[in-house]
Amino acid sequence: MTSQQLDQLVYQAVFAKNPQKKAEARYKIYQEALARDIVPASIHDFYMARGQEKIPLNLTVPAINVRGMAYNTARAIFAAAKKHHVRAVIFEIARSEIGYTDQSPAEYTTVISAAALREDWSGPLFIQGDHFQAKAADPGQPKPGEIKAIKDLIKKAIEAGFFNIDIDMSTLVDLGQETELDQQEPNARYSAEITKWIRSLEPQGVTVSVGGEIGHIGGKNSTIADFTAFIDQYREKLGSALTGMSKVSVQTGTHHGGVVLPNGELADISVDFSILSKISKIARDKYQIAGTVQHGASTLPDEYFAQFADAEATEVHLATGFQNIILDHPEFPQDLLEKMYSWLDEHKQDEKKPDQTEEQFHYKLRKKAFGEFKQECWDIEQSRQDAIRQALADRFEFMFKQLNVLDSHDLVNKFVKPVKIEKSQQDFFAARK
Repeated sequence: MTSQQLDQLVYQAVFAKNPQKKAEARYKIYQEALARDIVPASIHDFYMARGQEKIPLNLTVPAINVRGMAYNTARAIFAAAKKHHVRAVIFEIARSEIGYTDQSPAEYTTVISAAALREDWSGPLFIQGDHFQAKAADPGQPKPGEIKAIKDLIKKAIEAGFFNIDIDMSTLVDLGQETELDQQEPNARYSAEITKWIRSLEPQGVTVSVGGEIGHIGGKNSTIADFTAFIDQYREKLGSALTGMSKVSVQTGTHHGGVVLPNGELADISVDFSILSKISKIARDKYQIAGTVQHGASTLPDEYFAQFADAEATEVHLATGFQNIILDHPEFPQDLLEKMYSWLDEHKQDEKKPDQTEEQFHYKLRKKAFGEFKQECWDIEQSRQDAIRQALADRFEFMFKQLNVLDSHDLVNKFVKPVKIEKSQQDFFAARK
């Protein structure tokens, strides 16, 4: 298959109006990926080896949310990864992003796989459901139907090759309770329930990597007491017969997308790296799991990123900074960006806070225009796409160096043994959205 044929095939896999043609394209990409050893995989065994300190502790796995211009963004990641022999990298999409970027789990896996083929990269493909999060009705209580909706999404995700799931019940933490045990109890209870569901859906030979979260990003910073209260109750409720989570997200002072000033610029953020290192040490020593995960980091100053590895963070989630490279790049069509902003003004005014300037509103909400303008972003002139993709690749290369995942090829191969799962074309027709 030539590069041009692959480009046409993945376009068909995303935009074909005929369900049969869409399914055919996705099936062909999946089969070609398997033939080239591009295999959806779980990072669970790698993380458990880290919990036993069989992996360098100053290696932090980047988990990258691919929102807009997904094929180009993923190609840029693979280009940088291939150049530096990186295999410790995760591709993820959050529950909310699936909606506003118009990327179903089945489509997402297809696009990431096609990008790996396009860049001649091979290896275990870590695709992750990020922030599979419950909305709260009251402190400690999810909204009606939320847990079922998350379970339904997890089923679709695992069927699509998402063998890494980050459960986020941190929204149910009840800070009105006096003790950490009582505060974290709803989080632990529902996290255990969701983990049991995940374990019931696993393909043979696959242990899905499961993560939890103890502090809602943007809220109060996490403590060791929060962590132990959560993990002890979670393990008790899960039971010893089932495999639990291998990592836990904590709050260190960051916000998703950063804090935007009235002029649209980002405010300085203070990050407490000691939270990452202290809780990671407890996680390894007491529970033999990998450690902490950092969210909301991609817009931080460059000098911060090496500190995540120094603080022994297991994983760091990165999204908005790469989105900014795309939308603020001089080759991104200005007329398209203006259309996106106009659409936000017309359709998302209900999400504008009373004290927000227009610059703050557009910055915080522009991610939600990616789904509406997905095809227009995909159809940007090729030379412009190439320039944007190169800028992304340069940034990913920087991140890989700072997070110390260069030359992680052999280390990942040592602990991760992907299972090739045979599928029929009918499987892709059933998941054609």
